[in-house]
Amino acid sequence: MVYILIYSLFYCLFKRMQSVVKWSQGLKLHGVNIGNSHRRNFVHPTTRPWCIASSKSHQITKPDQTCPDSLPIFNQSANAPLVEALKIAATEQVACFHFPGHNRGKAAPTSLSSLIGSGPFNNDLPELPELDDLFSPQGPILEAQSLASELFGAQNTWFLVNGTTCGIHAAIMATCNPGDILILPRNSHLSATSGMVLTGARPKYIMPDYNPNWDVAGGVSVLEVQRAIQEVERDGSKVGAVLVTTPTYHGICSNLEDIVKICHSLDIPVIADEAHGAHFRFNKAFPRSALEQGADLSVQSTHKVLSSLTQSSMLHLSGNLVDPEQVSRCLQLLQSSSPSYLLLSSLDAARAQLGDNMGIFDQSLGLALEARKKIQEIPGIDLLDLSVFGLNFCDIDPLRITVGTSHLGLSGHVADDILYECYRIVPELVGTWFLTFAFNLGTHHMDVERLILGLKHLSDNFFHENSKILCGERDGSIQPFEKSQMKLTPRDAFFAKKRRVSIKDSIGEICGELICTYPPGIPLLIPGEVITEDALTYLLNAQKQGAMVSGASDTSLCSVIVCAQ
Repeated sequence: MVYILIYSLFYCLFKRMQSVVKWSQGLKLHGVNIGNSHRRNFVHPTTRPWCIASSKSHQITKPDQTCPDSLPIFNQSANAPLVEALKIAATEQVACFHFPGHNRGKAAPTSLSSLIGSGPFNNDLPELPELDDLFSPQGPILEAQSLASELFGAQNTWFLVNGTTCGIHAAIMATCNPGDILILPRNSHLSATSGMVLTGARPKYIMPDYNPNWDVAGGVSVLEVQRAIQEVERDGSKVGAVLVTTPTYHGICSNLEDIVKICHSLDIPVIADEAHGAHFRFNKAFPRSALEQGADLSVQSTHKVLSSLTQSSMLHLSGNLVDPEQVSRCLQLLQSSSPSYLLLSSLDAARAQLGDNMGIFDQSLGLALEARKKIQEIPGIDLLDLSVFGLNFCDIDPLRITVGTSHLGLSGHVADDILYECYRIVPELVGTWFLTFAFNLGTHHMDVERLILGLKHLSDNFFHENSKILCGERDGSIQPFEKSQMKLTPRDAFFAKKRRVSIKDSIGEICGELICTYPPGIPLLIPGEVITEDALTYLLNAQKQGAMVSGASDTSLCSVIVCAQ
C-alpha cells in the first residue's frame, strides 16, 4: 500500500511538471519572459392606440435562412490559451472536493440550469494550478494578457472581472496620492467619484460642452484642460492625473492627442475612460484609440461593443509615467480573490476573435451607415452629430446612433415605450429627448429594418408641422452641472456624519450620497457638492419621465441624505 501511495504521488507531480513545461514552451513561443434599466409595464400592443398600424404601410423583410448577410462566421481556431486551459480542466474526470458548491454542475440549481444548461456550471472552476493565478500569473492568464496587450497596442494589459469600474478605481489609485488633484469632466462616470473616495484625491471638475436642445453633454476641450491645470498650479497643488471620458456614451470623442501633449509636457499621466471604445483599433473608419493618441492608462469595457461576458473589461498601460507594479498592487486590493474563469476566458476569447479577422467590423459599420442614411430621411427624427457641439470635438463613433425625439412631441422615455411595445426594439440608452442605439458584431440587417420601421411609425403618428409647440414645456434648458460647487472632498463627505432632510429643504446643503440616473451612470448629486435647485429640478424631471434613479437612499426622492454641518 505504501508503494502504491508513493507511486501515485510521484505520478501526480510528473503530470504537474508536464503542464508547467507545456505552458513555458507556449509562453516562450510568444516572447513572454517567465519571471436597460428602463422598467416597462407591458401592455399588449392591441390595447395601445400608437401600436395600431398607421396609414402608411411598412414591412420587415422576412429572414432568408440562406442569406450570406447573416452574422459573420469567425474562425475559432485562433490561439486562446486560457479558453483551452479551461476546456482541458473542465473535461477531466476527477473526484471533485473543491469549490464552488455546485460541484462542476452536479448540484446546479435546476431553475437556472434549465435556462442556461450545464455548460456554464461545468466550466465554472476555481483557481486550480493549471488555470493560473490572476494576481501572480505565470501560465495561461499571463499568456492571454500578453496576447491582448500585443493586439491592443499596450505595454501591459490586465484582465478585469469587476468591470471597468474596477479599472477606473485602480487607475486613480495608481496615479493619485491622498490630497492630489484629479482633473476630470463633471459628467464622468460614478466610478471616478468612488475612486476619489477610495484614494482621497480631490476633484477639479471641467464642465463639458452641453447642448440643452438635446440634453446631451459632450467631451472636454483642450483649452479647458489647460486652464484647469494652470488653476491648480496657481493654488500650489499637485495634479495627480487627468481623466478624460472618450468616447462618451453617445460616441463623442475628445481631442485626446492634444490633451496628452499638454499633460506629458508637465509629466502628468492621462487616464482614458474608454469604456465605450474598445473596438476603435479594429477598423480604419473608427476614431483612433486612446493608446494610439498617447494615453498612459486606458480602461475598456470589452463586453460593451466587443464580445466578452458582461462585467469583464481590460486595463491597458503605455509609456513610463505610471508604474505597472503599482497598478498590479491596486488591482490585487480591488478585484475579487475568487475571480470567475468564465469572465476571464471570455476576455481571452474576445481577443482571439478580433485577432483572427481584422475586417471583423466591416459588416457592422456598413449596417450603421445604412441605418444613419435611412434615418436622415425620416421626418421629425433628428440625428446627433459633431455639429451639435461646434468645433471642439474631432470624431464620433459611427457605431453609436443617437436620435432626437423632441420634434415628435415625445420624450425619449415615451418613444422608448412605443418602440418596445410595438416593435420590440430595445435601445442602449434612453434620455430626456433622445434614444441611443449601439451597433455591434451581432447586429443583423433584420435589426436595422425593424429599427427603421419603428422610427417611421413614430414619424407617421407623432410628427406634425407644429410639433415644436408640443415641446414648449420641456426643461431641456436646465444645465444640471453649471452651478456645481464642492464644499468637501468626496472622501470627507463619504465619511462625514449625515442627516436626512426633505427634498425641498436640501437646496444649499452639502450632498451626502451619490445619486445618478442609470444608465448612463453620470452623477447628478455628488457627496461633498452643494445641492442646487437646477440639479434637483433636473433629477425630479428625469424621474417623472421614467428614468431609473440609482444611489438614492429614498427611492421616492422625497428626502435626501446631507452632511451634518
